[in-house]
Amino acid sequence: MNWVVDNLDLILELTLVHLRQSIIPIVLGFVLSLPLGWVAWRFKLVRGPIIVLTGLLYTIPSLALLILLPSVAGYSARSETNLIIALTIYAIAILVRGVSDGLDSVDDDIRQAATATGFGSFRRFWAVEFPLAGPVILASLRVTAVSTISLATVGILIGITNLGYLFTNGLDRRIIAEVFAGIIAVVVIALVIDLLLLLAGRALMPWTRAATKTSTARPVMVGAPA
Repeated sequence: MNWVVDNLDLILELTLVHLRQSIIPIVLGFVLSLPLGWVAWRFKLVRGPIIVLTGLLYTIPSLALLILLPSVAGYSARSETNLIIALTIYAIAILVRGVSDGLDSVDDDIRQAATATGFGSFRRFWAVEFPLAGPVILASLRVTAVSTISLATVGILIGITNLGYLFTNGLDRRIIAEVFAGIIAVVVIALVIDLLLLLAGRALMPWTRAATKTSTARPVMVGAPA
């Protein structure tokens, strides 16, 4: 406990660095997954290959990817760019399926009604389909956020400093409090980001709360005993 109190500045500094390294790939992964997920949903012939190929990206060991990417792209393995690109790839691997499944969950009758009222495909996507697919996409985004925040710690193994430093340094020096401080900091970041995403979802999709209240308030019919 004394170690934590004496090193609060270090923990806070590493937390802010870790947060930056996590948020950027989450945002990039989300933005890049929208068109890929839409293509996978819209064109059934390529849906299988897109979902499978992006899903396979998540099976690549993180340390191997962090070493492979710089050798192919030519940048430094110890740069934040390397970690951010790797984490973005993992985010895309999760989110593409989420976007495709979310769009697939929208009722065709609603699409036809929107088209009948004069909505073009672009306007219909942003005004009707994307909002209604929001709950499914948000669920995938929350999983992606937690996964990204956790995976970011692997960067320390190739010299990219973040909260993973507390793990390796604490183990090397046998300071258990330092390791626990790193674990708690990562968990806190994940919980805070997840909560913010949940609150943002409720603010941007108020109809989901109304639907939940309606289903909760609906009376349950109990049949008469035989």
